Amino acid sequence: MNKNLNLNNAKRKKNDEFYTQLFDIENELKHYKHYFKNKVVYCNCDKSSKSNFYKYFMNNFKELQLKRLITSCSDFRSKECIELLKQSDIVVTNPPFSLFREYVTQLYKYNKKFIIIGSMNAITYKEIFKLIKDNKLWFGHNWVKEFKQPDGTIKTFGNICWFTNLETSKRQEDLILYKKYNPKDYPKYDNYNVINVNRTKNIPMDYNGVMGVPISFLDKYNPDQFEIVGKTDDKEHAGKYLIGCGSIAMIKGKKLYQRIIIKNKRL
Repeated sequence: MNKNLNLNNAKRKKNDEFYTQLFDIENELKHYKHYFKNKVVYCNCDKSSKSNFYKYFMNNFKELQLKRLITSCSDFRSKECIELLKQSDIVVTNPPFSLFREYVTQLYKYNKKFIIIGSMNAITYKEIFKLIKDNKLWFGHNWVKEFKQPDGTIKTFGNICWFTNLETSKRQEDLILYKKYNPKDYPKYDNYNVINVNRTKNIPMDYNGVMGVPISFLDKYNPDQFEIVGKTDDKEHAGKYLIGCGSIAMIKGKKLYQRIIIKNKRL
């Protein structure tokens, strides 16, 4: 069964009742503990009696040296929730999948730091991609594979990750490159002056031009090593590389899923 089918069904049905499990929260937030000292943390999509985010912060309140913990489970767009948001320093939660774009836009409107969960496919939204391209948003450390629903059943996904704008050590790790460029293994797109790289691990170590890589590349992205220069199927960010009519990247007439266009900064 396609793991992403659950997410697609959630979007169609507006089913956003996916509860994050405590071990997933612990596994991610252990990387950010130094950020929480004397900070107000806001979990604005969390009913305290059920939320594992609430449980995590309450259990670790003294160790993290939090100043205050706020939780709410009403509409994050409401006047009341916005006033609470203004009082906070760091937002940590699992926002509604169907409202992710609007949710992130609000966080930046009020200049908030955050650690949140979302679909990797959200980077195909223009608003989200621009933040990533401008190094204002990036992936966290881990992926979240399973969520619990109100009826106790477990839903499995294959493309759910953490997003943050807090600096992480992971972003400073170089991607080890070992492949050498050749035109056969790295053909150019029919309609972009860009070579195709099907897998992140196969990025050539000796190519100094622009390359199209899978969006999963962002899990290995080090901004000191690579520059994100655009995205296929997005004329605003990739127009200068487009040489054909359609903006969907193609090879020998076959359409490909969106690619991030990158350049090695060290060549």
